[in-house]
Amino acid sequence: MYLQHFGLEEAPFQLTPDTEFFFNYASHREALQVLTLAVANGEGFLKVTGEVGTGKTLLCRMLLNTLGEEYATAYIPNPRLEPNELYHAVADELGLRLRANTRPHRVLDCIGKRLIELADQGRRVLLLVDEAQAMPLDTLEALRLITNLETEKRKLLQVVLFGQSELNEHLAAPSTRQILQRITFSYRLRPMDREGVSGYVSHRLAVAGHNGPALFRSGALKELHRASGGIPRLVNTLANKALMAAYGRGDPVVQRKHVRQAYADSLEQVAATEGRSMEHPPRRLSAYAFAGLVLVSALGLLELVRRGGLNTALARLLEWFA
Repeated sequence: MYLQHFGLEEAPFQLTPDTEFFFNYASHREALQVLTLAVANGEGFLKVTGEVGTGKTLLCRMLLNTLGEEYATAYIPNPRLEPNELYHAVADELGLRLRANTRPHRVLDCIGKRLIELADQGRRVLLLVDEAQAMPLDTLEALRLITNLETEKRKLLQVVLFGQSELNEHLAAPSTRQILQRITFSYRLRPMDREGVSGYVSHRLAVAGHNGPALFRSGALKELHRASGGIPRLVNTLANKALMAAYGRGDPVVQRKHVRQAYADSLEQVAATEGRSMEHPPRRLSAYAFAGLVLVSALGLLELVRRGGLNTALARLLEWFA
């Protein structure tokens, strides 16, 4: 809707994890380097955690794109599965076509044979599990049983878990402690700082085709970082709405007021990302309410001066601000 107005070829702040828009921010770059090195070394279990919207799924897809043909990959985007459902999902990703009523031990046996077959071809098998915090504890244990398959030289299956911080709580449970002991590399994605948000916005605008003067003023970028907390998904949401607000007013650039308008329109989403309840969201005073408050305060101060003199009024004022 606003693409032509701002000289863009495509929407720059879509929420879908498009690898073309991957921003090489320090935290994500380090995570990708750690994962690439660990996978190359044949480590068994790897883990990446981060809050909602920090870019775990995009990082997962970037890792998939960096792997060569010597890797066979299996991707589980929704692991809220029962153990046998997990076995079938992994088997399907590895190219096995089994009947739905195949018993778990038979599915596991077929997976083992397929892993050996791929190993004989000189290929490594990597299983990536997104949203791993949603995996039931008994399914996590079933996942461990798959990774028990190995040769004398190396593991037949490597696993990378991507999940929110709740994943750490699940892995700390007594029933899953064996998985926790097997995790050799772990990384936590961090939100972007103010400079990171500015670079992120500029990068996405450039990928979307913008090549003119800056579309976001410095005040808008500062407000965008404050309002989003540096969470990429929230930056996308607020930046998109801020562009729409600027477009709606016919403004050529995004200013602080546009970001504030976007934030006011996104309170519930911001609260959901931060894990807070917004049944009673904080409300800002309107201009009229603020003016009324100032007037009442001024009248009260004048009344104190009339009754007790200037010194008494100043003393009372100091008490208010103490």
